[in-house]
Amino acid sequence: MRGAMLICGTTSDAGKSVLVAGLCRFLARQGVDVVPFKAQNMSNNSFVTLDGGEIGRAQALQARAAFKEPSVRFNPVLLKPGSDRTSQVVVLGQAVGEVSALSYRERKQQLLDTVLSTLDGLRKDHEVVICEGAGSPAEINLRPNDIANMGLATRANLPVLVVGDIDRGGVFAHLFGTVAVLDAADQALISGFVVNKFRGDQRLLEPGLHQIKALTGRPVLGVLPWREELWLDAEDSLSYNADGVIGRPQPPLKDWLRVAVIRLPRISNATDVEALACEPGVSVRFVTEPSRLADADLVVLPGSKATVSDLAWLRETGLAQAIQRFDGPVLGICGGFQMLSKRIEDDVESKHGITEGLGLLDVDIRFQQQKTLANPESTAWGESVTGYEIHHGQVVRSAESPLIADEGAQTDRVLGTHWHGLLENDTFRRKFLRWAAERSGRDFEPGEVSFQAAREAQLDLLGDLVAENLDTKAVIDLLERGAPAGLPFVPPGAPPAAGQPARRARGHRPPPAMR
Repeated sequence: MRGAMLICGTTSDAGKSVLVAGLCRFLARQGVDVVPFKAQNMSNNSFVTLDGGEIGRAQALQARAAFKEPSVRFNPVLLKPGSDRTSQVVVLGQAVGEVSALSYRERKQQLLDTVLSTLDGLRKDHEVVICEGAGSPAEINLRPNDIANMGLATRANLPVLVVGDIDRGGVFAHLFGTVAVLDAADQALISGFVVNKFRGDQRLLEPGLHQIKALTGRPVLGVLPWREELWLDAEDSLSYNADGVIGRPQPPLKDWLRVAVIRLPRISNATDVEALACEPGVSVRFVTEPSRLADADLVVLPGSKATVSDLAWLRETGLAQAIQRFDGPVLGICGGFQMLSKRIEDDVESKHGITEGLGLLDVDIRFQQQKTLANPESTAWGESVTGYEIHHGQVVRSAESPLIADEGAQTDRVLGTHWHGLLENDTFRRKFLRWAAERSGRDFEPGEVSFQAAREAQLDLLGDLVAENLDTKAVIDLLERGAPAGLPFVPPGAPPAAGQPARRARGHRPPPAMR
């Protein structure tokens, strides 16, 4: 088998990432050499590959689903928003500067060659490439410069599956409308649909499945059921609700341990705290206002793509003062660690110069032009640990003891580190939770959870859902043969060129103005 396809979504968070991961795991279990690919990702949840580059965390998860090591080739363009108007651009794993929304439109065409050559290389080196789109292909205002959705599909001649989230409501309108607003060349590659997050008796859905095929000429190739177990490694921090519980809290072995994670406006690598949420008796909640810290046993300040700006937000909301008054254990990770310092000197990210930190750690931070990207190994509290680093800020003075060998800082109740993934180390995490419980006066006992096993179980579940609920024969046929010829044109999108009469799906009547 050799081929490639593109998974698009009717909206963000429709299920593209999990479907790609599921397809990768399903095909890999059949012995297929498969890899994921996302031409352009916009996310502050990122991962450092073994070759020292930065990619979206979702693509790292998809690589694991395919039993592959994450590679910069799987996500050649990564955008990391630092504000509502600007993003850092990462190309093949390395930061190359910042762009505004308008300036990036011009730069996209320069990046298209990189995207296409990377995809072409993957198709030569592997049997199958499962590509993931970005946002929705129906964002017609962005279509002229698109490099991630139909712009990629048309240039690489990829068959496209469109996945819709039925849990949001209006899924059939989303599926139909996604096709109908596209022009004829784009429509010719839309080969089928997948309905995601369905709850209930599928027989009630069957009439709609038949009607959407009649209206568009394209089949629904599967209906994936809602499964509460699927929550690890979210594609983006937007997947987390403000003031919302993370994961599915399991009953405690003794007392509950309540963890408050500050939901920063530009939170990055929010997935760091998911390992805590896997433990029985640990209730992990995002918080956005000071009163939520009143009954917390542990406060976590996570990473940030805009450390100085998010620190200012903490002060504006009163959270800064609440954290400073909090007398329990505090953990700061990456940007959160920097906020806990006495002084931040930043002429790189915010260009704000010197800013006073929260002062809970006697540490000074200075931002450097060169970003640190690393996969370190060391020891912490007598345990072997691994993690990954993604940061411009560096410790230039510390009066505190290190947390990890010669990295980070710690006092009797405040810890800080630049390492992401530290809490995924099972033995260290259990020691950390016992430490936090002791300082908060909780009779808490961690379980024997293996975080990596929990992640693997979710990937296996995704592979099972694909095997059991998707027409995998039809998917394989699309991979091998491409989009079917003669797919009907669905008005009101731009019609075919002269000499190529529009074909409409059986049963579809155009509106009076178009008859």
